[in-house]
Amino acid sequence: MERLGMVALLVLGASGAVAAETRPAGDRPAEDRGLEILDFREVIRKAKNKVFPAVVFVKCLRDSHERGKKTSEEIMGSGVLISPGGEMLTNWHVVDKATEVRCLLYDGRPFDGKVLGKDKDTDLALVQLQIPPDAPPLPYAILGDSTRLKEGDFVMAMGAPWGLSRSVSMGIVSCTNRYLPESGEYSLWLQTDASISPGNSGGPLINTDGEIVGITTLGVLWGGDMGFAVPSETIRWIVPRLREYGEMNWSWTGLQLQALTDFKRNMYFPGKEGVIVAETDPDSPARRAGVQPRDRVLRINGQPVTAATEEDLPAIRRLLGMLPKGKPAILDLLRDGAPVAAEFTPRAKGKVEGEELDCPRWDLTVKTINQFDTPNLFFYRKAGAFIFGVKYPGNAAAAGLQTQDIILRIGDQEVSTLEEVREVHKACLARVETEPRVLFTVLRNGLMRQVVLDFARDYEKE
Repeated sequence: MERLGMVALLVLGASGAVAAETRPAGDRPAEDRGLEILDFREVIRKAKNKVFPAVVFVKCLRDSHERGKKTSEEIMGSGVLISPGGEMLTNWHVVDKATEVRCLLYDGRPFDGKVLGKDKDTDLALVQLQIPPDAPPLPYAILGDSTRLKEGDFVMAMGAPWGLSRSVSMGIVSCTNRYLPESGEYSLWLQTDASISPGNSGGPLINTDGEIVGITTLGVLWGGDMGFAVPSETIRWIVPRLREYGEMNWSWTGLQLQALTDFKRNMYFPGKEGVIVAETDPDSPARRAGVQPRDRVLRINGQPVTAATEEDLPAIRRLLGMLPKGKPAILDLLRDGAPVAAEFTPRAKGKVEGEELDCPRWDLTVKTINQFDTPNLFFYRKAGAFIFGVKYPGNAAAAGLQTQDIILRIGDQEVSTLEEVREVHKACLARVETEPRVLFTVLRNGLMRQVVLDFARDYEKE
């Protein structure tokens, strides 16, 4: 039997995938056998050089109320310019509640940034750098097509990890359609083993063509290198709405969906079409329309939908979230084997996080209840305020008030808004010398409690 040697040809395609071609080896030189020799280092270098000048170091100052008082803290992250006019993509969690956004370009030029729009649900934000009118165009990177990526394709993560100078790390795409139930209602994730550290958030994940295929967002510090990026497919339909509305302006239906094959719950539904209604939220458009648990949704406004596995759920939720608000929509359902049509009217999802208030001398902070941010408190009270942070040491902590306590009454006044809490707090401080105690009526784990808050002591001056 004739012995054949094997020669591998390394080819980097548009997505950075590696392919190998095998040919019989002979005595002829490589150039005569038609082999293409590529320097992988040069491919990586060219891709890096296309994007690196557009990578931005971002430093934000923001107000925080989590420790029981209003404090200012620094948040450092990354961003990437996507237009010559200075539009920058970054993460929502980098610029959230920012009072000041500072941006440092690769060439050392500093600019202030203005948040044009942000969306907590996809963890994306669009920032405009405040550049002078006569400034030359800024370097920027091109959005690529994340749908072309395959597991094993080479990618690079860029940013300013740990607040240091810009860096680049290389790895492969571990998974192109990662579903994270608690992080990403409307979008799947790109999973990569390219090193992503704190401070990389908001930086670009690029392919070997030097195109942005994702925005790095999540990383883990244990169990090996594993990070997650928002794919460019999601970015493409997010950015125009951030430009137009300043937010995603999602519609809300109250439908909770479940895939036909739910391996984790060991639940398997017959059939190959549709998506199962697991539940409907209280007082939601879907519940008012009579949609019931275990209904099978076949079409939404005539568009067929199917969630064979949980990876199919974000696309259907996105379809529901993009329905026109205030206009009737039709669900074609299958209930107990019989076709049923349900008409409902989506409404604006609104804010997904409550507003916050600092209450000095009481040594606590307060936040409004929000059904998306604090559903456990929304279960007990559809509107109102709760104790968000307790200062240690402080008067609230000494009195026994706790975070997550829903405030029902302060003194003789019922409170249900931050403005009402603000007015009561102001009145109490005005008479602190004569009446340094006030009675809080709170709801804790569904049980009502009376707590006397003595705020005579000024911990800030001690």
